[in-house]
Parts: sequence; C-alpha cells; structure tokens
Amino acid sequence: MIEVDHLTKYFGPVPAVVDVSFRVEKGEIIGFLGPNGAGKTTTIRMLNGFFPPTSGYARINGLDVFDRSLDVRKRLGYLPENVPLYKEMRTEAYLRFVAEVKGVPARQHQREVDRVIEQCGLQAARKKFLGRLSKGFQQRVGIAQAILNDPDVLILDEPTIGLDPKQIIEIRELIKSFAGYKTVILSSHILPEVSMTCQRVVIINEGRIVAEDTPERLTGKDERRVVLEIKGPEAEVLARLRSVPGVATASAEAQPADHAGRYVVEMEQGKDVRDAIVQSIVSAGWSLLEMHMLRLSLEDVFIRLVTDEQGKG
Repeated sequence: MIEVDHLTKYFGPVPAVVDVSFRVEKGEIIGFLGPNGAGKTTTIRMLNGFFPPTSGYARINGLDVFDRSLDVRKRLGYLPENVPLYKEMRTEAYLRFVAEVKGVPARQHQREVDRVIEQCGLQAARKKFLGRLSKGFQQRVGIAQAILNDPDVLILDEPTIGLDPKQIIEIRELIKSFAGYKTVILSSHILPEVSMTCQRVVIINEGRIVAEDTPERLTGKDERRVVLEIKGPEAEVLARLRSVPGVATASAEAQPADHAGRYVVEMEQGKDVRDAIVQSIVSAGWSLLEMHMLRLSLEDVFIRLVTDEQGKG
C-alpha cells in the first residue's frame, strides 16, 4: 500500500533524509518515531507530495507520489501537527467546505459530514466557530477533515496532541478501528501511545532508519535483565549473585528493614542463568520471593537507539 525506497532529501548541502526505505501493508498501522530534527516531518511531507526527493521514490496504492501527486492526494487523508483551520467558520460549514474541496459528490456532502462528526465526537461543536473551540476539539476537527471522503491511507502527525486523557482514549480507539481496512502512518512523540495503537514501529534518527519492528519485538530484544526479591543480607547476596557464571552485573535497590531486598541482575549476552541463580540463592538458605525478566519499554528502546546512533556519529 505504501512503498518507500531509498528516499533521500538534501536541503542544499545538508542531508535531511538519507536512503530511507520501508513498507506499510494494507490495513496496517505503523508508528513513525524520531527526535526533533530526525527527518520525520521531511519524510512525511515527501509522502504527501509537498517536497520532491533528491533521489529515491515513494508509491501509494502503486501510484508515484511525485509523478501522480493529485491522484495520490485523492486517496490520502492528512493531519499535520498544526491543524490549519479557518477559525471564522463553524465546524459543520468547514467540513462541508472540505468535502467540496476533496471532490465529494454534492449529494453525499451531508452524509459524509454527519459520519465524521459522529466518529470524532463533534456533535457538541457542530454549530460552533472553530476559533472558539478548545485545543482538543480543534484537533478532533483536524482528524475529521483527514478521514472525510473515507481515504484508503491516513498520515496523522501528533493526532492526540492537546487532548485530555478521556479524549486520547477515544481517538486512540478510533485510530485502532481503522486496522484491517485503512493504512495508517502515525507520527507521535508519545511513545506509550504508539505502543498501544500501532502494529509496527519505524524509528528514524539523523535522517536514517535505525529500527523497524513490532513494539513487542523491539521491547523484548534485550531480555538480559532479571529482577529478584531476596530475603538475606545484602552484601552476601550481591557477592553470591556476582559469583554465578554468566552474570555480567548485579546491583541492589533500597533494602527494607525485613531484609527482603530487590536486586537487578544483567546476564551475559546469549546466556540464561536463571536456574543457576535460583540454586545459588536457595543453597545459601535465603528466601527467593520473586523473580521476573525486566523488559525494556518502548521509551527505553528509543532512547538507547538514538543515543547509540549519536555516539557513532
């Protein structure tokens, strides 16, 4: 549905996007992540046909986004980070105007407007001036105009920015409802939002793709840290943990008065020494109250990848 191959963009001598390639299948929702200045917005603008590439290409529904830009835009719904609204217009009138601009047949205008108002929870704002709406409601209007005419592909840049927690849940559920029949690229700085909404994540940094996988695989790739709760003297527990073959590091967190302390053990790459840890603790006569793998969050993965890439530079 979306094909990006070796997409590169220079502004003068400065590379903004370098050799970016990825695919988004029909009905798939992907998160597109990157720190400020990573090339995320430039890539999105090239997919929208706003920027021509220096080299490479992008296709949506098999159509080249540069050679057939107008045809692509008919099949594309776009929500920019800063929603361009005509503040002097009322919500319903604005959406009818958008329907006309998008080429929706006149007899279908009201039906389409009613549909997106219902989907985006804009009933209370239908007759209000856009300039008098809260930031959250303005964001909803932006999403409504993006999904008007029921496009096959949606590109949403920070769709939940400015929304309260209840609105975020509603918009998240709306976006998740597109899975299976719409292709969605969701750009966001809110990493938990991406992990709860997207089926796959593409991370870009310094203009290059540094990771691409499902949230589950990204956060589960470094399962080397084990959290333990052990009832025993801290110094002796640490010494015994560090003596287990295959343990790279062991550290202790604050220990309460009952001597049931929490410890974090990092195992050497490719080694699973949990059985050996259990045997060592039990043989010492201490109580092992808890043991579980410490999975990385998407935020941990993101920071590690970005930091590693900056260190290489």
